[in-house]
Amino acid sequence: MISRRKFIAASSAVALGAIVKPVFANVKSLTKEDSQVKKEMIPMVISTWNHGIPANEAAWKVLETGGNSLDAVEQGVQIPEADPNVMSVGYGGFPDRDGHVTLDACIMNKDGDCGSVSFLQHIKHPIAVARKVMEETPHVMLSGEGALQFALEQGFVKENLLTDQAKKAWEEWKVNSKYLPKINAENHDTIGMLAIDEAGDIAGACTTSGAAYKYHGRVGDSPIIGAGLYIDNEVGGAVATGQGELVMKTLGTFLVVELMRNGMNPQEACKEAVKRIVTKLKNYKEFQVGYLAINKSAEVGSYCIHPGFNYALYQNDKNTLIDSDSYLKS
Repeated sequence: MISRRKFIAASSAVALGAIVKPVFANVKSLTKEDSQVKKEMIPMVISTWNHGIPANEAAWKVLETGGNSLDAVEQGVQIPEADPNVMSVGYGGFPDRDGHVTLDACIMNKDGDCGSVSFLQHIKHPIAVARKVMEETPHVMLSGEGALQFALEQGFVKENLLTDQAKKAWEEWKVNSKYLPKINAENHDTIGMLAIDEAGDIAGACTTSGAAYKYHGRVGDSPIIGAGLYIDNEVGGAVATGQGELVMKTLGTFLVVELMRNGMNPQEACKEAVKRIVTKLKNYKEFQVGYLAINKSAEVGSYCIHPGFNYALYQNDKNTLIDSDSYLKS
């Protein structure tokens, strides 16, 4: 594995060439046997947490009829975005400490194109706006009032996203107003989804309402390419969930994909990305972070800090909820 310090220290094209070439040389080429496994294992869709089960169902409807992975992940994550009982994503999400529901999302396709929105208010499906950013603008990310203005121009409808249930919880929190917006094993967030279609192409999506009662204006990892989501169609893809600040500090999903590029399988890569947090950030025990990854051979990996992270896998006509392994065991 290449250290960041050594990479920065390399000052010539020759030195850079010596570093980069082995990285690409380590990308696994599919053998005939691998190709057979691949055909049997795709299409597939995988997503974070138990709300991934209904999200997978929607994505599978796209994939099983020959649809592409980008349409699948967009349709899939819109299910929890619209569900008021999923209080960490979209409509019904917990508000910030000032009572505003603010949403973050990003999407990435097989070609490396991506779109993102952050600090978006009043729009139920930020993932659909993120796709419009990708396809209709020269930009990757729009934020705040600009993102809202763009969404309205694209025909999205302004709505009140603060449900009575979320408002009640916020008003109860205000009694003490203790500011501890920590994502732990009990207070998780985000729907992150990865899919491989019949053509073998990978796409991903990530969407959230973020940490409950956060500072107004806070943005987590979910809309950031390389933090909440990263896809390289030659290698694989990864999504993150949990405390976004830890993921941003280590660019977790980019790290996972690059580790897979260097020869690790998805499980090994997710484990190493969590280890990076554990070794770099002293207060890691206070938070939960989980990674989920797939590669071009349709292998799956997941790993988290604390027990409690699970993910939904739809493959071979079965939609299953699976518990992830963790660094801390209890």
